[in-house]
Amino acid sequence: MAEKILKVTLRRSVIGEKPKTRATVESLGLRKLNQTREHIDSPSLRGMLARVRHLVEIEEV
Repeated sequence: MAEKILKVTLRRSVIGEKPKTRATVESLGLRKLNQTREHIDSPSLRGMLARVRHLVEIEEV
């Protein structure tokens, strides 16, 4: 069975965000606005996305 892939795109700036939120965005591999990264779906990834859900757009591939 194939693993789910999630496309995560940074849509809003991290300026003014708390340091933990900024670190989470950086750990997702997102540095610039509109940058997209693909990640394998996992519970730890879902937790990270929950923290930054107001900054990113998530799409299932």
